[in-house]
Amino acid sequence: MAAKHEMTFGVIVGNRGFFPGELARTGREEIIKVLNEAGAKAIVLSPEESTHGAVETYAESQRCAELFKKHAEQIDGIIITLPNFGEERGIVDAIRLSGLKVPVLVQATPDRSDAMTIEVRRDSFCGKMSCCNNLMQYGIPYSLTKLHTESLTSPEFKADLEWFSQVCRIVKGLKNLRIGSIGARPAAFNTVRYSERIFETNGISIEPIDLSEIFGRINRLKDSDSDVEAKLAAIKSYVSTDGVTNEALVKMAKLGTVIEGWMKQTHVTVNAVQCWTSMEEFFGVVPCTIMSMMSNNLIPSACEVDVPGVLSMYMLQLASNTPSALLDWNNNYGGDPNKCVCFHCSNLPKHFFKAAPTMDYQAIVAGTVGRENTFGTCVGRVKSGAMTFARFSTDDRHGIIRGYVGPAKFTDDPLETFGGAGVAEIPQLQKLLKYICREGFEHHVATNFSEVSKSIHEAASRYLGWESYYHPELED
Repeated sequence: MAAKHEMTFGVIVGNRGFFPGELARTGREEIIKVLNEAGAKAIVLSPEESTHGAVETYAESQRCAELFKKHAEQIDGIIITLPNFGEERGIVDAIRLSGLKVPVLVQATPDRSDAMTIEVRRDSFCGKMSCCNNLMQYGIPYSLTKLHTESLTSPEFKADLEWFSQVCRIVKGLKNLRIGSIGARPAAFNTVRYSERIFETNGISIEPIDLSEIFGRINRLKDSDSDVEAKLAAIKSYVSTDGVTNEALVKMAKLGTVIEGWMKQTHVTVNAVQCWTSMEEFFGVVPCTIMSMMSNNLIPSACEVDVPGVLSMYMLQLASNTPSALLDWNNNYGGDPNKCVCFHCSNLPKHFFKAAPTMDYQAIVAGTVGRENTFGTCVGRVKSGAMTFARFSTDDRHGIIRGYVGPAKFTDDPLETFGGAGVAEIPQLQKLLKYICREGFEHHVATNFSEVSKSIHEAASRYLGWESYYHPELED
């Protein structure tokens, strides 16, 4: 898997002159220490550049803005820390002048009930409201900590910092995103229709390629090409291939080599593939294992040319730094109203399986195109654990992107079936299913073994400008 991204935050230390300046000095030192301990980098004024390294006057706002501009490419988000009441104008001016369009977190340090004299009282409880009021006036979107006031060294702020980091990774990761669309959507799947124009308006570009071009490039490759041999070895080390012919495995290796080469050539980050039935009829394998390997290596790959589906997979991956999968909301699970079977044929990443998956044939389309043309699926049981589900799609009637997200878990409930499948337990599942059906969402859902639902919702609704339904409901 790819290395974890080191977070970089622009930090604005609020200060108001007639409050104790010592609080601003120590607050700056504390936020830097906390961020460093979390493996993050702080871009913040020094005490030589402003009083206590904080921001109060317009001149200090200008200096802070210039510092942020110098590091604009690195800054993932901005943290406003209020060790005392803070000067709200200085804070918002610094953000506006910087030109940064990144998530903003507002933190206020609490007073101690046994230390409320004029020498040590902070009043950041009150100052946070003034800061937020000005952010609203300036049209700057912002996020809040779980508690109104939180110590920087508290477990609550540690959790909030991780949550905010997830939000920042999503927003930054979707900026100028390029999605590869490999092949036309299956004719029988109107459900995966979407609007390229709406995505483009939101800064997301679609790069298409026809399967004929993919097959043409494959035909130019030799079995003995070094890239093909390396991919073949990678396939055999990734999944058990007992019973699969070498001819089929070489085809998969060539397919993987061509797709990866095309993605690098076109600067595509993620992809969605037409996985049936042209691939089987005219090439003789399914692409599932190649897609599984990409997803497992943090290059999400969605089946059935579900471009919104792979976008949803990527959002989850950005938040969690772990692989995502695209599944069908597929079956009820007995009579339990809060459980269902999630399934695909499958191209699930290895990360999702309880035990090492095996390569098999695609049982659903084998009867149509011949079993010998459908080898390449990764089959096994989905492991148990906490997970997040998400789905964001274009709404062509209203010209927007909208979706839903929520927490759930995969269980160890018994299940005997084919493909890649697991039993999911979702609070108030029937309410969610009614929402999906009434709002006309697809039967595909992105999943990830993590609890990042609130960061997905925050990023989508507050910073990306998308409609987001949180299931079952938010606490605040």
